[in-house]
Amino acid sequence: MTDPSGSPTRSQWSARETELLAVTLELLQQNGYERLTVDAVAATAKASKATVYRRWPSKAELVLAAFIEGIRQTVVPPNTGSLRGDLLALGNAIRVQSGRHASTVGAVLPELSRNPALGDAMEYVFVDQRKAVMTEMLRHAADRGEIDAAVISDELWDVLGGYLVSRQILPGRPATEATVTALVDEVLIPSLTRTIHTDR
Repeated sequence: MTDPSGSPTRSQWSARETELLAVTLELLQQNGYERLTVDAVAATAKASKATVYRRWPSKAELVLAAFIEGIRQTVVPPNTGSLRGDLLALGNAIRVQSGRHASTVGAVLPELSRNPALGDAMEYVFVDQRKAVMTEMLRHAADRGEIDAAVISDELWDVLGGYLVSRQILPGRPATEATVTALVDEVLIPSLTRTIHTDR
């Protein structure tokens, strides 16, 4: 979730709802999406099924909320003092998180086309959150004089996260630390530190 300034902020869930989402993520990682049941979530969390369904009417909505909350808790804009250090730190955080939740993402993606509300949640919570983190990090780099603020665009911010997430959910092609380093040094740094030519 983001505040109006674009910075990650506190959870939208109550303490009890956050507990239910944590249980959902734990069971997902143990059993996978297909074997996950709302009964199991309710029993493990010592809650009634009605409580779960009242807040999340379908399993897909519950799983997406759990995934978004899990990402929200671990995504913090890095502050290493350098653009390269920040990009490496963020890239490896995304790599680890998306690898941990790869099966969840793969299971939820088909549901997005069938449920517009889920698609909106993915777009405006998860995607916007990732954009806010990257944009904040690039603004800090511009403030330090490492890059020209003009290079911060609505497209470049997603190169790091979009590529790494796609690599993690494709079978047999998991991203490694070397992947992150290559992406940062050979693609992002050259793109972000290029000279901006303007018409006079």
